[in-house]
Amino acid sequence: MTERDTTRQVEQAQTAALRLANVEESDRNAALGAIADAIRDNSDAILAANREDVAEAETLLADGEYTQALVDRLKLDEAKLDDIAGMVESVAAQDDPLGKTLDARELDAALELYKLSVPIGVVATIFESRPDALVQIAALALKSGNAVILKGGSEALESNRILYETILSATADLPDGWATLIEAHEEVDRLLELDDMVDLVMPRGSSEFVSYIESNTQIPVLGHTEGICHVYVDEAADLEMAEDIALDAKVQYPAVCNAVETLLVDRSVAEAFLPSVVERYRAEGVELRGDEATQEYVDIDPATEDDWSTEYGDLELSIKVVDGLYAAIDHINTYGSKHTEAIVTDDAATAETFMTGVDAASVFHNASTRFADGYRYGLGAEVGISTGKIHARGPVGLEGLTTYKYYLEGDGQLVATYAGEDAVPFTHESFDGEWNPGHRTRE
Repeated sequence: MTERDTTRQVEQAQTAALRLANVEESDRNAALGAIADAIRDNSDAILAANREDVAEAETLLADGEYTQALVDRLKLDEAKLDDIAGMVESVAAQDDPLGKTLDARELDAALELYKLSVPIGVVATIFESRPDALVQIAALALKSGNAVILKGGSEALESNRILYETILSATADLPDGWATLIEAHEEVDRLLELDDMVDLVMPRGSSEFVSYIESNTQIPVLGHTEGICHVYVDEAADLEMAEDIALDAKVQYPAVCNAVETLLVDRSVAEAFLPSVVERYRAEGVELRGDEATQEYVDIDPATEDDWSTEYGDLELSIKVVDGLYAAIDHINTYGSKHTEAIVTDDAATAETFMTGVDAASVFHNASTRFADGYRYGLGAEVGISTGKIHARGPVGLEGLTTYKYYLEGDGQLVATYAGEDAVPFTHESFDGEWNPGHRTRE
């Protein structure tokens, strides 16, 4: 595809975004319902396309080019497709994020300022092997009134194509160009140059990949990087609960970014805790590495410095014994990716110190890191999990795909009235009220 083709697609997305912002919520919800139905109805063709991708991926896995975790993220089945369709319906069931009056303020009598939620506009996403990511992102973009440009990984090429075609066929009544699929790296490079047309780019991948995107565009970037997540077992932990949480956080689905990669254990409970939890990990096939202190209590392979900053994405785990709460916090803030961290403790003050002292988008007390998810948070779905601190943080759902604008309702007022020696003072009084086009609330 030529640079002109990519530019034309983005121009079409710009036009679609302006029109989609004015599509009624009922119509957006109906389109989402149609997408869910189409995914279920087209399941045979979707799964056939996915099998092609998986077969190719397994060949590359055998050659050592792909990891098992990547192949696992790629696979679809009937149950997964039904979950994807249910996710789309969950997005439709969310409150409309658009047109909310976030603030209302009287500047003077019959001069009222309203702050309203609106779509961002044109958002571009670049994501990895999970085909369900394409559907999640498209559904959230549609519900929030944004046009979306989708770039999936080459390993999911056939799956992404048919899912995209299924979505478009179900949304024929929406503005042309509201969703666009691009595939070539050249298209991404051209896209990143179009900072006057694209309002936000959301890459999902490694820190190096996100840094590359940030360095090669002037478009605002909302990055979803790796998840180097920790569970810290405190001296006041219920050790049976701690075992269950540590196990769930690793083995329930090890290929995802909210799975735990390092287990931190307070030295005072290491002897009582480690042998049992290691036995349970081994029963689940987890490959374990530990620091010297951990090896005093259990017979496992040594951990290296690199292990503390590695996202395994597989049944692998590093373990470190720490000397107290602040040592755990320091380790996490040094090696963590600001994604999701958890503490297991029965001491509320210790939990508070940990949760306020750890720098992460999500911090949990007595719960598995695997809860860090847009659907589980009640957001319907997520575009990704932002580990930054600007605009949106943690699972990015509908609210993260909106911005705001100010509407001013007046009655012929002039700035000159409020300037000079005889200036009329502003009232600047906040009030409860919803914007009503052409009307003022406090008449």
